[in-house]
Amino acid sequence: MTQRSHRFEDESIKYVTLGCARGGKARNRTSNVARPRPTSKTDCKARINAMFIDGVLKVSTVNNSHNHGLSPQKARFFRCNREAGIRMNKSFAALVQEAGGFENLPFNEKDCRNYIDKARHLRLGKGGAGAIHMDDDGRLRNVFWADARSRASYKYFRDVITFDTTYLTNRYGMPFAPFVGVNHHGQSILLGAGLISSEDTETFTWLFQTWLNCMDGDAPKAIITDQDRAMKNAIALVFPNSRHRFCLWHTLKKLPEKLGSHGAYKTGLKSQLLNCVYDSHTTEEFERSWAVIIETYNLQENAWLQSLYVERMYWAPTNLKEFVDQFDNTLRKKIENENAADFHSFNTAIPVISPSPLEKTFQNIYTCNKFREVQKEVMGMLASLPTLHRKDGVIATY
Repeated sequence: MTQRSHRFEDESIKYVTLGCARGGKARNRTSNVARPRPTSKTDCKARINAMFIDGVLKVSTVNNSHNHGLSPQKARFFRCNREAGIRMNKSFAALVQEAGGFENLPFNEKDCRNYIDKARHLRLGKGGAGAIHMDDDGRLRNVFWADARSRASYKYFRDVITFDTTYLTNRYGMPFAPFVGVNHHGQSILLGAGLISSEDTETFTWLFQTWLNCMDGDAPKAIITDQDRAMKNAIALVFPNSRHRFCLWHTLKKLPEKLGSHGAYKTGLKSQLLNCVYDSHTTEEFERSWAVIIETYNLQENAWLQSLYVERMYWAPTNLKEFVDQFDNTLRKKIENENAADFHSFNTAIPVISPSPLEKTFQNIYTCNKFREVQKEVMGMLASLPTLHRKDGVIATY
């Protein structure tokens, strides 16, 4: 950025100082001290001084030592480097001018359009993987694919994945079955997907095994799905060591259908059931609350609640629908969102709100979105009054 400049009377530049955009000190312009605004300022001293001497702009001094990391690959996200809204004919004209004439370009405007159209189409590309599943008569049954970026992302974000076939169905009635994870910005990311002709154990087993092979045989630590029997059977076969949990959103979505006709549904049953699910902190507390509900509302014969109780160890208080609603099927858009978030975290920092060295440590290693979550915990810690629990020698537990 231009830090200072001076011009002659004829508006020509006399001297100019170009400095790093992260120069200067951060100023907190918000009154909410618990949620400071991100800042890109690190008081970086990198700059170049130049002045006109005898009609020539000459560099006088240079300091190219930055006090922060650099990433040229993210430079396109700087505001000065964005060219949004420029039509192709304008862009091509700029290329022609830069090359010194049409004859100096080895391509024409149509070639540019064709290249961009080709680049806009989603392709597997190098490092991608795909598979098709045929029946005995040679007819296509199922399709799976994953691009190279999905395979690379899985190595970092494979702790917990979600799998859902209720997202959408194509014109042929084939459910779209995405494997979805969450990255270090809290964004949903695609880790592979399939189009399946049926939702039986055989189909899910093929899809899960194909996806697992694509991911070099590394099974996820946990997988969250809806309450589907065939899916549950296939997961037990392909991912025997992965923790399988049912999505709580899918489960509780059925409450009006299964219990809405009960006379006390709106006057106490619904709220009491939700309190049992969300506010029970121990197994014993859940068991007691559940037993009270069954007894109070005479639900001993309700088959749906009985099945839920039998499989209570599969419930997961994780909003799978939130992941899927945020996920659109334009993979390039997701990639660009992640790149933009990477740039934001790389180029800005959220000021700390406490003198705690622990908070400072997380500020240095976490992304902005994840550091916000840490700061919520820090605020809770600052608002808490610790009491001594026990002391063993020099070790005190509060």
